[in-house]
Amino acid sequence: MRTSILWRAAVCLSVTALVATACSSGDGDGGEGGGDGGGGTLKLGYVLPETGQLAYLGPPQIQAAKFAVSNINKAGGVLGQDIPELTGSDEGGQEAVAVQSADRVLSADVDAVIGAAASGMSLAIVDNITGSGVVQCSGSNTAPTFTDYEDGGFYFRTAPSDSLQGPVLSKVIREDGHNRVAMIARADDYGRGLMQSTKQELESAGARVVLDETYDPEATNFQQLVQQVRNSNPDAVAVIAFEEGTQILQSMIESGVGPRQVGVYGADGLRSEELATLVSPDDPAVINGMKGTAPASAENQQFVSQLKQFAPDLTELQFAPQVYDCVNTIALAAEQANSTDPADFAPEMNGVTKDGEKCTSFQQCKNLIDQGSNIDYDGVSGPLDFIEQGEPGQATIEVYTYDQTGTLKTVRTEVSKGSG
Repeated sequence: MRTSILWRAAVCLSVTALVATACSSGDGDGGEGGGDGGGGTLKLGYVLPETGQLAYLGPPQIQAAKFAVSNINKAGGVLGQDIPELTGSDEGGQEAVAVQSADRVLSADVDAVIGAAASGMSLAIVDNITGSGVVQCSGSNTAPTFTDYEDGGFYFRTAPSDSLQGPVLSKVIREDGHNRVAMIARADDYGRGLMQSTKQELESAGARVVLDETYDPEATNFQQLVQQVRNSNPDAVAVIAFEEGTQILQSMIESGVGPRQVGVYGADGLRSEELATLVSPDDPAVINGMKGTAPASAENQQFVSQLKQFAPDLTELQFAPQVYDCVNTIALAAEQANSTDPADFAPEMNGVTKDGEKCTSFQQCKNLIDQGSNIDYDGVSGPLDFIEQGEPGQATIEVYTYDQTGTLKTVRTEVSKGSG
């Protein structure tokens, strides 16, 4: 089980001499991973995709983090000091790249790291970050693995676990009347976790999962995988993929198991404004009717409008609200702890999201803290209400589809509290 919040600081002090240094209240000279410590300047960094399969998710997350910092600084900063310019590095879609990037960001003596975007990349760097006594907060890690991960109480996420997305994806498939479902997923924690969660819900609802196959995301040919799908004779196919999903969809269409023949469903990894043109530049209608689910990214229209004013070139918004909330939650935890030392503010991360006076912006929440009030920060991605494991206990999930022009559209959003 994940280390209890009640003894996070004790764990941090007991791991190694390095971590003990990072967990001390600091004398202002900022040892590795510990930033300035005490009531000094809050330093943030990020490890997010600028290249690789999830490069399209980099701009919304990076700009959302910068936007949050801008608003925090306009409100007077954290403990009266502006957050400096973010130290950032590319997760790159490769574990070795992500590890090097995390080391680079940690060397800047940051107090918290935003990212990584991919669950697999976070699993590659979480031990290094949290083991250094630095807070890590991801706005897009959804693998159930993280719920009980041993992180010393320093890892958090504002994105919901796939144990919350799976029931909604299952519901969408069943609502469309499908009973024989083939499922294919990336052979990583994200793919396996979401496939298992969805499969469990489908079978509980009476559907038959006729295929549940994982694949190597580095593969270059998916014809054999698609043949397995075809041979299973499904009336619906769920594809849990990232960028390689475009090749899988192309092969499915060529093999007669595309959206024109069966129900085709994706998840957050395939939710992209550009999916139709990537699958078929000359005929985007080939994915007409395809549906999917993702943590809601566009319901807060006021935030979306403000973010686009801040970063006019943004076209993708996926996970931007969740990253914005990561930054705000970290800043508010530091305010609540009256310290920028991660060992001091990490135990406050859960508390500022629940069981207090509701507030919806850093400025509003900070004013309440200054008055001695406990706060309940409701973020731009929705109520966070972190459970003990440092993640939302419920989630707003978007159901999306593609129309005859290949345009991405939101069908609805719904709150998920999982299957129980």
